[in-house]
Amino acid sequence: MSHIKKVFQRLSAIGLIGMVGLAFQLASDHSRFFEISKHIEIFANLYKEVNTYYVDEIDPGKLMRIGIDAMLASLDPYTNYISESDIEGYRYITEGRYNGIGAQIRLVDDYPTIMAPYKDSPAWKAGLRAGDQIIAIDGRDTKGHTEDEIGEFLKGYPGTSVELKVLRPGQDEPLMLELVRDEVHIPNVPYYGMVSDDVGYVALTTFTRHAGRNVADAVKKLREAHPELKGLIFDLRGNGGGLLTEAVNVANVFIPKGEVVVSTRGRVKEWDRTFKTLNMPVAPDLPLVVLVDGGTASASEIVSGTIQDLDRGVIVGQRTYGKGLVQNTRDVGYNARVKLTTAKYYIPSGRCIQAVHYENGKPAHIPDEERTPFKTRNGRIVLDGGGIKPDIIVDPDEKSDILKTLIDKFFIFKYANEFCLEHDSIAPPERFTFEQWDDFVAFLEARNFDFDTESEQLLEQLKVRSEEEGYDLAAQIEALEQKIKAEKREEIEKHKQAIIDQIEKELASRFYFERGRIIVGLRNDPEIDTALSVLHDGERYKKLLGVVE
Repeated sequence: MSHIKKVFQRLSAIGLIGMVGLAFQLASDHSRFFEISKHIEIFANLYKEVNTYYVDEIDPGKLMRIGIDAMLASLDPYTNYISESDIEGYRYITEGRYNGIGAQIRLVDDYPTIMAPYKDSPAWKAGLRAGDQIIAIDGRDTKGHTEDEIGEFLKGYPGTSVELKVLRPGQDEPLMLELVRDEVHIPNVPYYGMVSDDVGYVALTTFTRHAGRNVADAVKKLREAHPELKGLIFDLRGNGGGLLTEAVNVANVFIPKGEVVVSTRGRVKEWDRTFKTLNMPVAPDLPLVVLVDGGTASASEIVSGTIQDLDRGVIVGQRTYGKGLVQNTRDVGYNARVKLTTAKYYIPSGRCIQAVHYENGKPAHIPDEERTPFKTRNGRIVLDGGGIKPDIIVDPDEKSDILKTLIDKFFIFKYANEFCLEHDSIAPPERFTFEQWDDFVAFLEARNFDFDTESEQLLEQLKVRSEEEGYDLAAQIEALEQKIKAEKREEIEKHKQAIIDQIEKELASRFYFERGRIIVGLRNDPEIDTALSVLHDGERYKKLLGVVE
């Protein structure tokens, strides 16, 4: 009896501890809900007082938007408020379609400028060309407005019209064009083809709807048209991601049915999920190289990471972005939503590729020694945190100061504008080559082209600081400046081929859209060359994947 009594005493104690734990939990929840309620009331009262009594007139919507954006920015770069006016942009990110005129637009010389109209879009049908500057929209001056604001002016329901006042390169008088908005569809597989006699190529630019189906169709068509196909290059460079389900579908093109691709784990355990491939693969054994770079993010990293973890293919390029977070949208009323980070994703080896912290809204570099090691299916070591590290790292020749300046300050873009005034057509992208190098150099000289290097920026700081501290270094600094200028003139010739590559891509896009840009870009691509060498060397391919025979 004494034994039974002790058991009951222990059970009573356990029950009491459980009740105490539950009481603490309820008290904790009550305290949390009270804090939330209290601060919502404080915020509402503050918002009302500021809107009622602040000395100047306030736009209530704008003030609230600033507050919401600042609050969410303190969490991570991917948790965002999507207002009713932002929904079109959200549709483009998730579905690859939106309602508008269908053109890439950037601010050039303070005016929104057509960078490229999409084929068959309202902009293309109305005759808008790359280089056209939009100086007014429905009579409203565009100068001084941001790209986001211009986007809002141009978006609208299909069938509605918008009047544009356009200044075209080579013409003194502006054009008046009326466009009828429509649903614009952006293809997520803009090009596929052969890059050698026996190696195919597929480019995927975003993980919008049907990405998996479109990649599968491209691979099928390549195999049907080229029975000699012995390898495939899958290009995910610059692909910022998209739908998680499409990442699974794209991976399923290359890996068997029933394989785990990604698991999501977050605070709400009921939402944790594991995603497996559901279909038979289109190309389960075809040797594969995946191209990645710093713009490869999110869903792209799921696919490239899964391919690496399962030793299904070789990854080539630069370390990927490092976005291992999952977002879901929640309705918050009045046709607005919040895109909320709810989980992290984990790929088959068990690693999470999410960057640990950010600097200026971008993932910060993490040394390899600070990353946790995991193993691929064949036992190769891979690391977590901060993106996918390629099996073969290739540094492209596109990082020089001069090339960056030529692109960022639109010199190549503006030269293409002038080129197109004198040329109605160019050869097909497979055969097009740019042979007017001297003309391009003369174009730069006529516009007093110059570019700042880091050395010059440091010299300018030295000049200011030395004057402040009373040191006479003027002669020495002047000599260094002259030496840098002389070497900068040589820099243009040094990077001639890389600059020509950029010019060819820009011109090809003018006449053959994104497909033309890709085809031309494949010709002098060091990552394509590396991928081909790997796919043509079976022993090296197997060794990179840790295959033991």
